[in-house]
Amino acid sequence: MLSLPSELARRLLSAAPDAIIVIDASGCIAHANRQVCALFGYAPEELVGEPVELLMPERFREQHPAQRQAYARNMRFRPMGVGLQLFGRRQDGTEFPVEISLSPIENDQGQPVLVAAAIRDVTDRKRVEAELVAARESADRANQAKSRFLATASHDLRQPLQTLALLNGTVRRMVRNPAAAEVLAQQEEAIGAMSRLLNALLDISKLESGTVKPDPSDFAVNALFEELRREFASLADSKGLKLQVMSCEDSVHSDPSLVGQILRNLVSNAIKYTREGWVALRCLHEQAGLVRIEVLDTGIGIPADQLRYIYDEFFQVGGPANRAREGYGLGLSIVHRLAALLEIKLDVRSEVGKGTVFAFTLPTGHSSVRQPRRAQPPVAVAHAPARILLVEDDPAVRNATRLLLKADGYEVTSTTSLVEALAQAAHDPRVDLLITDYHLDSETGTQVIAALRELLNRPLKTVLMTGDTSSAIAELPPDPLMRVANKPVNSEELFRLVRELLAGEQE
Repeated sequence: MLSLPSELARRLLSAAPDAIIVIDASGCIAHANRQVCALFGYAPEELVGEPVELLMPERFREQHPAQRQAYARNMRFRPMGVGLQLFGRRQDGTEFPVEISLSPIENDQGQPVLVAAAIRDVTDRKRVEAELVAARESADRANQAKSRFLATASHDLRQPLQTLALLNGTVRRMVRNPAAAEVLAQQEEAIGAMSRLLNALLDISKLESGTVKPDPSDFAVNALFEELRREFASLADSKGLKLQVMSCEDSVHSDPSLVGQILRNLVSNAIKYTREGWVALRCLHEQAGLVRIEVLDTGIGIPADQLRYIYDEFFQVGGPANRAREGYGLGLSIVHRLAALLEIKLDVRSEVGKGTVFAFTLPTGHSSVRQPRRAQPPVAVAHAPARILLVEDDPAVRNATRLLLKADGYEVTSTTSLVEALAQAAHDPRVDLLITDYHLDSETGTQVIAALRELLNRPLKTVLMTGDTSSAIAELPPDPLMRVANKPVNSEELFRLVRELLAGEQE
C-alpha cells in the first residue's frame, strides 16, 4: 500500500467539501477524508487498508475488481454516475445514490500511481428529479383527462340544447296564438344565449388545456369569406344591417380553422354592437408577402380608456355589469388566445359612436389554391316531396329533428345507426338528403355517408351535424355535397342548409 506523499496533501483532502478517498494500485483505501467518514458512517481507521468494495452494495462487489483493473490500464479523469444508477453502502447497510469522479494521482516521474475518487450523495437531487417526473406525468394525465372531458362535454352538453332548439322551432311552426309565439321567441333567445356561453366556455377550456394545436396550410381567403357570408347574412339582416364581404383573391398560410374561429368571433361581435349601418369583411395589401384582414363596423365604438380591457373574460364595453346582456364578454378573450396561438398580432382602432376596426396580417401562401366560385342564391323549389333519411343515436335529438322536419313538410325516416340506415336505404333507395350525427355509438357520420353513397351508387347530399369542436371536423376533406352544422344548430339554420342542398338539384 502506497501512502500519501505529505501531511499537506492529507490536510488538503480533509478540507475538500466532497467525500474523497484515495485508492492504491491494489484497490485498497489509502486515505479517506472526514466527509467520507460522515457519509458512510465509518471511523478513518476502519477504512484505511480495506478494499474499496467495502463502500459498495454487495451486488456490485464481485464485478468491481475487473472494472477497477480495466481503469488502471488507462487512467484518466472520468465522471461516473451521470445517467447511471450507482449506489454507496453505509456501515449500517443502508444504500444511497451517488455520483463519482475518478482522478489519477501521479508520482514524481509523472506516472499515475494512485486514484482519487470524489463521491457525492445525490439522494436529494434524485428525489427532486423523481418528483419532477411524477409531476410531469401527473400533469400529462390531467391534460389527457381534461381533453377527454372536453371532447365528451363538447358533444354531450350540446345534445340537450340541440333538442331544445329543434323542439322550439317545431312548436313555433305549429302555434298561431301571438302570446304563445312571443313566449317561444323569448325561449329561442334563451337557448341561443346558453349555446353561445357553452361554446365560449368550451373554447376557452380547450385553449387553456393546450389541446388546440395549430395546423397551418395554404388556403383561399375567399373560401373562408364565403363561409362567413352564408353564416352571418341572416343575422345581420335580422338587425337591419348590411353585411359587406369583399372579394379577396389571395391565398394565405395559417390554420384555416383557427383563423375562421377568430373571424367568426369578430364578425359576431361587430354585429352585436352595431345598431345601424353595416359590418364589413375585407382584405388589404399594405406590405409585400402579407395580407391584412379587417373586420369593420359602424357600431357603438370603444372608449380609449377601455381598449386595454377588451380581451379580459366577461368584460363588455359600456354599461354596468348588471345590465341586460347580449353576450358574456368571452368572444374577444377567445380571439386574443387564438391570435397568440397562431403568433399573429391583433390591431384595433375605434371611435365612440363611429365604429371599430379589428385587423391582423397573415403571410401569403406559397402554393396555388383554387378560388371557390361564389355560391348563387338557391332556386326556390317545393321541398315537401323531399325524402330525408335521418341517422341520430340520441333519442331526444332524433325525435326533435324528425318532428321539426315533418312540421315543415318533409318526409322523414329516422334511424339510429349505420346498420339501420343501410337496411332502410336498401328497402327504399328513394333518399333525397341524408342528415347524420358525426359521433354515433360505434361509427362516425362520415362512415355513414360513404357507406350510403356506395350502396345507392350516387353522390348523396348530406348535412353532417356535430358537437365535436376538435380538429377532426376541420380536417375533413372538402365535399361540395356536404354541409356541416355545429350543434346546437337552430331550426332556421338547419332549414337553410337543407334547402340549399336540395335547391342545388335544380341548378
